[in-house]
Order: sequence, then structure tokens, then C-alpha cells
Amino acid sequence: MVTTPTQNSPRPKLPNGVRIYALSDIHGCAHLLEQMFAVIDADMANSRPFRAIEVFLGDYIDRGPDSRHTLDLLIDRSRRRNTVFLKGNHEAYFTSVLDDPSRTADWFQFGGLQTLMSYGISATPDLSKDEQSDLVRELTSVMPPQHIAFLRQLRPTFICGDFFFVHAGVRPGVPLSEQREQDLLWIRDEFLQSKKRFGKYVVHGHTPVRQAELLENRANIDTGAYATGNLTLLSIQGNSMLAI
Repeated sequence: MVTTPTQNSPRPKLPNGVRIYALSDIHGCAHLLEQMFAVIDADMANSRPFRAIEVFLGDYIDRGPDSRHTLDLLIDRSRRRNTVFLKGNHEAYFTSVLDDPSRTADWFQFGGLQTLMSYGISATPDLSKDEQSDLVRELTSVMPPQHIAFLRQLRPTFICGDFFFVHAGVRPGVPLSEQREQDLLWIRDEFLQSKKRFGKYVVHGHTPVRQAELLENRANIDTGAYATGNLTLLSIQGNSMLAI
């Protein structure tokens, strides 16, 4: 459990009455997602916030064991709760594979084989061009249409109060309104090493850390769920942040 550090300047703040629950980089770990839903539900039943928003920072698929069930859980959640779903680099790459099957081999390097297996499809890494096209056709034929629609409709960012939610981060020195999607989904070193303020307090994932990092200019909540079994939940209300 990590709480926000003491800051020299005013802490970022959400509008009165709003509570945000943020999760990132689920990577097919449906069982961990179900556990975090139980934590959120218990907290909401106990505290009854005026308005709760559940914000998911991308990378729902690949690497972990059950991408299919993860998407089922998220889509079902969206029907019952106030949810925001952001795009991760894995979703961006997956939809590019649907449009261009020649990228399938590279997708396998990102954990795509595990996603295929969750839909009951097996494949070897060394597929010919025709075999790649056949594989993508098979995948789209077995994927529920709502899964494909969900993955294609993800948004790149979400802003609430003083907080800016994004998958990977932002490029320092570039206004938030002018950020390129490539950076929002993929950036690492230039963002992670920056001590500057970004105009808003950035909440992100993408780069795994041992435990959530709540720093003065950003919070990283990717704790490598598929490898560590630790999926972090960040709760924000007012100017208070708590990572569980």
C-alpha cells in the first residue's frame, strides 16, 4: 500500500465528490482483475462516493493467460459502471495486425500467442504470408464482434481535474493537447527521466515497476501483473492518492 508523497507545491486534485479507481496493464490476468473489481465494489459499498469513475489505462491483452475473459469482464463492467477505457500499445498493435496480417510475427513477440490461445487458436511463430492471413481470418471469425469493437474504440487519454490519464506517458515540453499518439502509447525514457511538471499530474502504466511509484509529477501503476501476480489499483479522491 503506497500513499502519495509530501510535495512542495500544491497537490493535484479531483473535482469535489469524484473518486477515481485506476488500473493498468492487466495483460490477460482476468483472475486478478476480478479480485480488483471485488476491492472496488467493497470500497464503494463502504464509502458511497458521489461519483465514481473507473479508468483503465490500456494493455488488456497479450502475455497473460486469458485475454478473452479479460475483455468479457471489461465490457460487462462498462454496462454497469461509469468506465473509461484507454488504448495501450498492445491494443494499437493488435488492431494493426487485423488490418495488416503481415505484422503477425512481430505481434507474437509481444505476447500475441497467448491471446490467440485464449480464443482457442494455436499457431507456430514461423508462418508464411498466406498462413498469417489465414490465421487473422480465423481469429476474427471466432472473436465476438463486441471484442473487436471494444479494441477499436479505445481513447488515447482522459483528463479529470488536475489529473491526466494515459497508457505510457507524454513527451516533456510538448503541451498535452499536442501530444502524438505514438508517444502516448510507447514513450519511456524521455518521460520517465523528466522531473518537469507536465501541465497535469500524469497517471500511467506501460513500464513495469516493483511497486507503484507516486512521484511529484507522475504516478506509475504498472506492477507487471502477468509476471508478478500483482495488479495495482490506484484510488484518487480530492488530493489524496492510495495505491493498493
